[in-house]
Amino acid sequence: EGRINKSWRGWMLLVWIVAVSFLLADGRRLRQPRCPSGCTCTKDNALCENVRSVPHAFPSDVVSLSFVKSGFNEIAGGSFIHTPNLQLLLFTANSLDLIDEEAFLGLSHLEYLFIENNRIASISPFAFRGLKALIHLSLAYNNLETLPKDVFKGMDALTKIDLRGNNLICDCKLKWFVEWIHHTNATLDEIYCSGPSIHQGKKINDLQPHSFDCITTKFASYQLLKFESISVESFNFGNEQFVVFAQPFTGTCTFLEWDHVEMTFRTYDIIESISTVVCKPIVIDNQLFIIVAQLFGGSHIYKRDTSSNKFIKIQDIDILRIRKPNDIEAFEIDGETFFIIADSSKAGSTTVYKWNGIGFYSHQSLHLWYRDTDVEYLEIANKPHLILSSSSQRPVVYQWNRIQKKFDRRTDIPDMEDVFSVKHFRVKGDLFICLTRFIGDSRVMRWDGAMFKEVQTFPSRGSMVFQPVFVSKWQYAILGSDYSLTQVYQWDTNRGQFVPSQELSIQAPRGFSVVSVDNRVFLFASSFKGKTQIYEHIMIDLSD
Repeated sequence: EGRINKSWRGWMLLVWIVAVSFLLADGRRLRQPRCPSGCTCTKDNALCENVRSVPHAFPSDVVSLSFVKSGFNEIAGGSFIHTPNLQLLLFTANSLDLIDEEAFLGLSHLEYLFIENNRIASISPFAFRGLKALIHLSLAYNNLETLPKDVFKGMDALTKIDLRGNNLICDCKLKWFVEWIHHTNATLDEIYCSGPSIHQGKKINDLQPHSFDCITTKFASYQLLKFESISVESFNFGNEQFVVFAQPFTGTCTFLEWDHVEMTFRTYDIIESISTVVCKPIVIDNQLFIIVAQLFGGSHIYKRDTSSNKFIKIQDIDILRIRKPNDIEAFEIDGETFFIIADSSKAGSTTVYKWNGIGFYSHQSLHLWYRDTDVEYLEIANKPHLILSSSSQRPVVYQWNRIQKKFDRRTDIPDMEDVFSVKHFRVKGDLFICLTRFIGDSRVMRWDGAMFKEVQTFPSRGSMVFQPVFVSKWQYAILGSDYSLTQVYQWDTNRGQFVPSQELSIQAPRGFSVVSVDNRVFLFASSFKGKTQIYEHIMIDLSD
């Protein structure tokens, strides 16, 4: 009897296990997803029309899925997480305008993706993440103007991409795509640029990465110096870069040097003086001289004594000639060194001085009574020239006479009264000058072989400086203002003009100077009524 009971219980357990198995199998069949509302399903295909969202579940044997005339406007992230077996996915004639991050997450077997004839205007950078098996992608006939950088990253199986019928703008944002085209194994139908004008109508397939100029620049605030200054000069001496500021209120020439450890500019030395307006460095045969121009007490020349490591006064400048110095320019002609001081007093005389191996002596007085405010040395047709700016006449051009070894008056610049200063620059061999006016229009003029002709005008509102500055391959012109922001302009080679680049907040700027050190470039800006500032010139890649 005991054996019969045990046998009976064994059979009952077996019957129970079999019954539970059938129930579980039947339950699984009952839980098999049905074809969603709005969709038509066959054995392995589903077609959804006029649905308002992506259904969460389809029969497990569906491997191709199509959406037509759907009512949703974006493919949201993780929309197909419950349909991992899809091999083909198609969207056409929908109102889609956005593909979200990880929209196709989980579709590791997807091979064909068609998103065509929609309104797609934006694709998220990681929209196609995880589509490692995808071999064919079509985004044809949408409203795409650009593609996010590296949007196809990780899609190494791709053999075909179709982007026809979009409005792709071939600017710096699309430079990465041009680079990608030249490295991918995928084929691409011919597509054309809708802009900008420089590339409009061109085949994107034919563009090269160097077709894009994607580097822009700016001057970024780097260091603030707690003193006012009226002029700034940079120079090289002993294989080091230095900067010197004239400080009229403290009566000093302040020298700065670059600290290679702290990465800042620090005080190197100081020359004590009175009402200093210009501190002009001149290096002759590895000797450093500083011409210190003062409004009171005369002007002087100092020499750097390397043995005692200090500046020593070696010469006074004739106070009868130089009464109110305003600017100094140094230059060389035929191996001889000169400097000229522009004198702005009624009784003074703008004077050229020449180095004789021992000191500087008066070489030529240009004229009396004109109250010169600025002097600029330049070469016109390979001949030395000076341009004098004055408060009482138009800018005057002098030419060097090689026989008499003096400057002769040649001409003036017409229709340019009230010019405070003139500074020159060159672009591809062409000579230009920037003319500063305090009120009115400052101008850029070009030498045409016979005279200077106007190229461009700039509104001046309290401008005491309009200075060209060259950094690496970029030509700038900086227009200061005592009443507003300082305007930085950058030369546009295609236009042959300056275009606005940046605004700087500098109180009463008076001069600018560029220093290159440790593979970095800095712009020094003297400020007559505020703190002197240092900016770093930085490059920005717009294609990043």
